[in-house]
Amino acid sequence: MIVRVLGVPMDLGSGRRGVDMGPSAIRIAGLAARLRQLGIEVIDDGDLDIRNMEEIDVGDERARFLKEIRRDSKILAQHVSRIMAGGHFPHVLGGDHAIAIGTISGLAEHARLRKKRLGILWVDAHVDMNTPATSPSGNIHGMPLAAVLGLGPPELSKLSSALHRIRPRNVALVGIRSVDAGERKHLKSTGVNVYTMTDIDRHGIHRIMRKAIADVTDGTDFFHVSLDLDAVDPTVAPGVGTPVKGGLDYREAHLVMESIAESQAMTSMDVVEVNPILDAHNISAEFAVELVQSAFGKQIL
Repeated sequence: MIVRVLGVPMDLGSGRRGVDMGPSAIRIAGLAARLRQLGIEVIDDGDLDIRNMEEIDVGDERARFLKEIRRDSKILAQHVSRIMAGGHFPHVLGGDHAIAIGTISGLAEHARLRKKRLGILWVDAHVDMNTPATSPSGNIHGMPLAAVLGLGPPELSKLSSALHRIRPRNVALVGIRSVDAGERKHLKSTGVNVYTMTDIDRHGIHRIMRKAIADVTDGTDFFHVSLDLDAVDPTVAPGVGTPVKGGLDYREAHLVMESIAESQAMTSMDVVEVNPILDAHNISAEFAVELVQSAFGKQIL
């Protein structure tokens, strides 16, 4: 396997500065070296050129920096599609979670050209299913999953004609514990699979992951993992864009990734919302790298 690392140092979708430094923090934490320890060849393709929010207009406050995020998403989609076409594994480093729009658009286009299907495992404290009409903040990092599932804004939901081929039944959300009122309606209308922290408390992370992976891989050919580090409890990973108490603990987070590795189905991954400004000694980025290792097959024995 050849893993191609691509950084997207973007915080345009976030209401808080700092996640644009996430790709650097993850690299400094030793991502490439840790993957090479597992026998994986790693090629670092550097970072996309992302403009700072001070350089551009906010635009519509209901969808802040929409024009620029659309531009960046389109460029990212092209990079991801090319990586997949070359037979390599795209490993995208964020930046805020809005980058997933570009990643998934590129993956969906690759799948469409081959008449195949894409499944998505969304590991996050949030469902990211807002639209400009429902978002309390207008920050697009709360809208990417809505966008790729065909909800507004159209500038993003129609970024690729292939997005409409993603079936909600092949999308599973794990670790959820923060949902806005408007998002509840969107969850019901789309029919995606949602596994909250309450579900994990009641049934255990192992059983939940078996269900989630079954959802994502049912009739699909590609398996994308979108890891927002705020899925993890802030006591374990404090340096994240939008921390929420009551998240995955250290071992639960690793078991999520170990379950992914056991499935032997993952074909792409993004890791987002690492914020070094809010961190202490880069421990959150280091933990993100640990989780990536587990997803790629690192075991205790």
